[in-house]
Amino acid sequence: MDGLGLTPTELAALKLSIQVATGCLVISLLPGIALGWLLARYTFWGKTLVETLVFLPLVLPPVVPGYLLLVSLGPRTEVGQWLTAHGIELAFNWKGAALASAVVGFPLLVQSVRLAISLVDRRLEQVASTLGASSRWIAWSITLPLALPGILTGAILSFGRSLGEFGATITFVGNIEGETQTLPLALYTLIQQPEGDQGAMRLVWLSLLLAFAALFASHAFGRWMTRRLGQGHHAGV
Repeated sequence: MDGLGLTPTELAALKLSIQVATGCLVISLLPGIALGWLLARYTFWGKTLVETLVFLPLVLPPVVPGYLLLVSLGPRTEVGQWLTAHGIELAFNWKGAALASAVVGFPLLVQSVRLAISLVDRRLEQVASTLGASSRWIAWSITLPLALPGILTGAILSFGRSLGEFGATITFVGNIEGETQTLPLALYTLIQQPEGDQGAMRLVWLSLLLAFAALFASHAFGRWMTRRLGQGHHAGV
């Protein structure tokens, strides 16, 4: 065991979970910001349908999006074979685990971004516009900085949700040690073993610690950024 009391298999699962969660953010961050902005600022035909589809993974059993990924991107599908031919392996690969986690965690990111952007004072943007600022400058210099606490909160929540993802991951990429076996899958494997109680308890405590840290960081960083932005706004006034 290493210094944390984890076996090499458990440590590999921890490292893979962090790798998958990071991949989840890489996949979902920019689309999440764009879609959150769209839902916060624009009214368009079919908006309710888009909102329903985006937030559907929150209420679906996680196995459902995992199975849909398998039947649409699996190695036996045309899309899956095309991806494989171009060197992109998803099914039974950690990249597929990142994609499955991104699908499940995406609604949390979008909702946080949407709320953060909707709370930005539009009067500040209007003042900048009357002074000749372009819409792109306003977005990068006013809207996104003011919405940053919510964006980062959503990113942390999505990251934390990815660390705990089980159903979609095991359905799409399986439970392969060293390749797709994240913390939840390693915990599931240990539970099935007659002598796996101690290892399972170690991973339970580790999972609780990671989840607590993600939520604590989300709230603490959001409050800190809000105070910083508030101080900057008052100083500017």
